[in-house]
Amino acid sequence: MRELACRLKRGSDLKESIEKICKENDIDTAIVLSGVGCLYEVRIRLAKAEGFLEDKNDYEIVSLNGTISKGSAHIHIALSDETGKTIGGHLSEGCLVNTTCELVLGVLEEYTSSRPFDPNTGYDEINFVKK
Repeated sequence: MRELACRLKRGSDLKESIEKICKENDIDTAIVLSGVGCLYEVRIRLAKAEGFLEDKNDYEIVSLNGTISKGSAHIHIALSDETGKTIGGHLSEGCLVNTTCELVLGVLEEYTSSRPFDPNTGYDEINFVKK
């Protein structure tokens, strides 16, 4: 595994930026090792994939993890507000970086991946294959 580290600046869409970085660096399969920073606009999909939480307030990123396969990201995020209340869910487009996001990706060079449809779950699920 090799690492790729970068800093996202104010106004960057977190999910779109991660996917763009992977495409620009020809990264097939990766994991999010760390994401530290803050957001001023939030859009996360909630459990059961039935709705979104959208908010235009300041949040700290307290956890960011997930996988990227062929440029498509499946990432979960946990955020805390100014009172320490924590929310979380599936990272969606529309999460905008406030002052910074320090991002570290782990590139899985010994694996390739795809996201075929899984009839048991009803979703496109990742399939890792060792090269």
